[in-house]
Amino acid sequence: MHTALRATSDTIATYLKDQMQADAGLSTFFTSGTMVVSLDSPERMDENSLEGLSVWLYRLTRDEETLNLPRERVDAGQMRRTPLPVRLHYLMTPITSTTSSSAGPATEQVILGKVLQSFNDHPCLRGVDLQDELSDTSVELFVRLEPMALDEMSRVWEALEGSFRLTVSYEVTVVAIYSGEQPEPFSPVQVVNTDMSLVV
Repeated sequence: MHTALRATSDTIATYLKDQMQADAGLSTFFTSGTMVVSLDSPERMDENSLEGLSVWLYRLTRDEETLNLPRERVDAGQMRRTPLPVRLHYLMTPITSTTSSSAGPATEQVILGKVLQSFNDHPCLRGVDLQDELSDTSVELFVRLEPMALDEMSRVWEALEGSFRLTVSYEVTVVAIYSGEQPEPFSPVQVVNTDMSLVV
């Protein structure tokens, strides 16, 4: 399904929002509506005067390890094309306004600490965690803290044309983009036994 990217992002954002609202020190901010968990970039959140946590999908890469998996058999005479497996890379950036009573690096560090704790405790999202089109599927999303060198992080902020912020990167794997084509017919393969008789 081509909507898997959106569904994955919604799953990540919903999980983190639930964690923020369940935290005694952060629930006031995230339950009352003053702070949000947003899929917008940090720059976009600033433009819209939003506070909270930016969960921004800034890069995706093809997953080479599962790229050549065999095609899936739909029934006795049809095969589905192999889905495109991708790895999603998110920047998690806490944002507070300089005019807000909740502003300051201390609050941003608490928010980011909650992100780190949440994914360390629960690195695989599945079952009831899944949102949108992923609901009621057997999908498992593995979330991993991704190290980024300072120069790589600096390039990201230069591209955003914004000042450097406290942020971490997470990689989510593996998200499958399924083909929009109909399953293709195929003919059963004939296998030769050791006694040279044909088996279909």
